[in-house]
Amino acid sequence: MKRIGTIDRPHTHDPRNQAPMTSPTNEPIGSATPNVTITGANDSRQNRTREMQLIPEAMARAHMRDRLREAEADRQSVRLVAARRMHRRAERASMRARRALAMAVMH
Repeated sequence: MKRIGTIDRPHTHDPRNQAPMTSPTNEPIGSATPNVTITGANDSRQNRTREMQLIPEAMARAHMRDRLREAEADRQSVRLVAARRMHRRAERASMRARRALAMAVMH
């Protein structure tokens, strides 16, 4: 049977829960690198995890912004097409009125 951890030192992959590394006793003091505190790494890891959890939310917001921009552009183009159509209709009505007036004056 393979022992992964003990009651006093359970095995875990989370660096915050692992026991700190100690330098071996057979090395002279000062030859090994000193123990490094990883509080900054833990904080950045927590922030990164929080940021990574918020990525789908940020992507959804960006997607909705794009969709709203597209919808606004579509509405603008629909209004422009309607305005052009009404302008042409008004021009045709104006030409009919001019023709009718010219016919009335000529006869």
